[in-house]
Amino acid sequence: MSILLIVLLPFLGILPAWLLASKSRQASMIGALIPPLAGLGVLATLVPQVMAGEVLVQSWPWIESLGLNIAFRLDGLGMLFSLLVLGIGALVVVYGYYYLGKNDPIGPFYAMLMTFMGAMMGVVLSENLILLVMFWELTSISSFLLIGYWKHLPAARQGARLALAITGGGGLLMLGGVILLGMIVGSYDLSVVLASNEKILNHSLYPIMLVLVLMGAFTKSAQFPFHFWLPNAMTAPTPVSAYLHSATMVKAGVFLLARLHPALSGSELWFILVTGAGLTTMVFSAYVALFKHDLKGLLAYSTISHLGLITALFGFSTKLATVAAVFHIFNHAAFKASLFMTAGIIDHEAGTRDARILSGLRHSMPFTFGLALLGAAAMGGAPFFNGFLSKEMFFEEAFRLMEHPFMTGVVWSWAIPAAVVVGGLCSVAYSIRFVHDVFFGPEAHDLPGHPHDPPIGMRAPVAILVGICVVVGVYPPLIQKFISVCAAPVVGSALPDYYLWWWHGFTPALYMTMVAVAAGIGFYMVWKKVHQFHLDQNIPEISGKALFEKFMDSSVLAARGLTQELDNGSLQRYMAFSFMAAIVAGSLGFIQFGVFEGDKAPTPAPLAAIIPWFLLVAASLMTIYYQRKRLTALVFISVVGLIVSLSFIYLSAPDLGLTQISVEVVTILLMLLTLYVLPQRTPNESSPERRTRDAIIAILGGGGIAFLAYSVFTRNFESIAGYYLEKSVPEGGGTNVVNVTLVDFRGFDTMGEISVLAIAAVGILIMLTGRRPDTPDYAKPREEQAFPAMLTATTRPLMALILLVAIYIFMRGHNLPGGGFIAGLVASVALTIQYVASGINWTNERLKVDFVRLCGIGVLIAVATGLGSWFFGYPFLTSSVYHLHLPAIGEIHLASAIPFDLGVFFVVVGCMLTIMKRVSEYQRCDEVKNSQTRQP
Repeated sequence: MSILLIVLLPFLGILPAWLLASKSRQASMIGALIPPLAGLGVLATLVPQVMAGEVLVQSWPWIESLGLNIAFRLDGLGMLFSLLVLGIGALVVVYGYYYLGKNDPIGPFYAMLMTFMGAMMGVVLSENLILLVMFWELTSISSFLLIGYWKHLPAARQGARLALAITGGGGLLMLGGVILLGMIVGSYDLSVVLASNEKILNHSLYPIMLVLVLMGAFTKSAQFPFHFWLPNAMTAPTPVSAYLHSATMVKAGVFLLARLHPALSGSELWFILVTGAGLTTMVFSAYVALFKHDLKGLLAYSTISHLGLITALFGFSTKLATVAAVFHIFNHAAFKASLFMTAGIIDHEAGTRDARILSGLRHSMPFTFGLALLGAAAMGGAPFFNGFLSKEMFFEEAFRLMEHPFMTGVVWSWAIPAAVVVGGLCSVAYSIRFVHDVFFGPEAHDLPGHPHDPPIGMRAPVAILVGICVVVGVYPPLIQKFISVCAAPVVGSALPDYYLWWWHGFTPALYMTMVAVAAGIGFYMVWKKVHQFHLDQNIPEISGKALFEKFMDSSVLAARGLTQELDNGSLQRYMAFSFMAAIVAGSLGFIQFGVFEGDKAPTPAPLAAIIPWFLLVAASLMTIYYQRKRLTALVFISVVGLIVSLSFIYLSAPDLGLTQISVEVVTILLMLLTLYVLPQRTPNESSPERRTRDAIIAILGGGGIAFLAYSVFTRNFESIAGYYLEKSVPEGGGTNVVNVTLVDFRGFDTMGEISVLAIAAVGILIMLTGRRPDTPDYAKPREEQAFPAMLTATTRPLMALILLVAIYIFMRGHNLPGGGFIAGLVASVALTIQYVASGINWTNERLKVDFVRLCGIGVLIAVATGLGSWFFGYPFLTSSVYHLHLPAIGEIHLASAIPFDLGVFFVVVGCMLTIMKRVSEYQRCDEVKNSQTRQP
């Protein structure tokens, strides 16, 4: 329960952080600070077990048939990311309080920050891969809100949409990869997946699964060519950049690589894709970073470069490279978050982040200068800073990679160490520029703001992070055990022998560092000339954002062109396309499997079946014949529905019969109300070609269904009905198999269906609100017409009786034909008749119910019933039965499915009455003026 609490705490802090903002900004800050601090407190109680090498797993069953459980896992890797998410999150909460202006709404900011924090905690602590994907997508949504926090800025809105499109699209691809991974392994639990490396690598689906999973990781961590969303997200407030784009969100991609490393690594495909993407991203982004004048833009590209470094280390797949990757995740989060906050301080106090304007700030901002100098030294990999240690390990492993089995016989094996050195020298160069261009040189006097050191609330978070960089760099053994515990789940086997220290003698890594530092200093000295060369040569700037927008524009144009070709406003054409697609899909089974008639002898048809069948055929033909006379066609089609209902009763399916007849009554009433706003006759829009097309579709569709039914009925088959008949009483606690199936065995399906029903009601309400048909001036409003006295006098007293019948049907539904769905339809009939017989004004005055809200209440009751089973340790929507014996009354049958059925009842009534009420508000249109004939 404690791991679940760590995940829930940020979500529990959303409302307090938001609501306390109305009291004071400080109260909101305190409300947002409590969840991460409390989470760190709970985590502290579990750290000793994790440091001892234990893997803590807590699980609650949910949809076990789909392999989806509410399961969380805390191991070394999860502990590392939990500390980053909660620890840096707490610092950002404090920093954000001082950074945001008084006109910036701080309550929504903290609420969105808590949402993102909870989503990230869900990602890093999920034991179930499907659950991980759900939290993964929540990080995309919450980051979209945070990036677009300053919604009055067009660039912020554009950056948020771009980030959501790239990371959300990658998450969708990753979902496909995760599903394939679960199919390969046979489970979505990480405990099983991480132990199945050999099985995964040898599976035929491994290549496509790996590509899909990597697409999710690469898009989230801004790997080339998906890197461009991150610099465009820098329009977010600096606290957001410090949190999302250095310490947490972009780290989700490399976290996924780390989490699945024991399961997916070890193949040549993994080596090529992950190493190639990482090195390309590292070198390209490091070079681009040097030419960015916006300090946050410089840091954004340097972040992408370091993420490429981490990705490349995971691609190497050697044990020490894996340890170095985990170590650099920690180091990078510390120094990059501090530098983003430093950039925010400069922008906040000086009024600009443009390095071309800033100069000499060390005089007016000495404390900020010291923090920036230390943070940049760590970023550039200077000795005695944490970045130096993991960078040296990276260089060493890159040099050793020339002896890697996958590099044997490769003539360009030296290219990897060379690329690493190039990335390193660019890192040194842009780190020097971050400090030198801003803090050295003559003091600028024409800045928009008045530079000075910020208050302690902005300095303290930066100082804490910089202090970590220095302490770890000066005495690295202090953190070695922690890094070993964090890296152990990623390595997946025994850890290599290594020792964290800043001196290991004259090694290849040291020589590579010396070259990188010297070349980096030299490159910075000439970078202005290089930049001018770019300008002089008119080298075109290839923008990933521009290419993406061009692709999106082209996609929209193509979609619009296709839509214009297919969409001419003819409903008949749409239905024709739908039926043709269904016919093609249905015929594939006959073509592939050769389904023909079986050898089962036909059952003799009694007269009681022949007569209704004859009436059914006759009514169907008459419906077609009178299809232009709407009211007449409606009468005949109601006969069709009545005979179908009687057929269910004849075939011993009373539940289906009751449902069908109730649906028929409600549908007919709805259609009657709809006819009131339509012309009496359907316009003749047909042509010989269309009649021929429709006849062919009707013959193929109807004939195909008839032949399929005949093929099924003439052969023996095993039905699943026996299972439900056998399990209905002992496991469902009811003798009505249909109702028990709906509320128990297939309860999750039913909950989804009523949710769709509620959404449909809301959609129809929105669609019809404020809209009226074209009504002639002489048309008389329906409320001004006299209603038939006989109909009014009859239906009003009948309403109470029909509602009583609905209650009776509802209460008996678990053991006899009935249930919430049928009862809801019956109650809807009782109430709908009042609209038809007495008008909307009379009915609304007496029926003051918000039916849309009733839909929502019904869905909430159904969901609450499902969640209730969790508190007793059972899977979601597990039902329970209890028999209570009362004196004088006798035994009472109680089932937990009753409140679920009540939710179904409320949704059905709410949906039906919402539609009826909106349609009833229309006026009659006796003719349509200027009607246009639309040909298919």
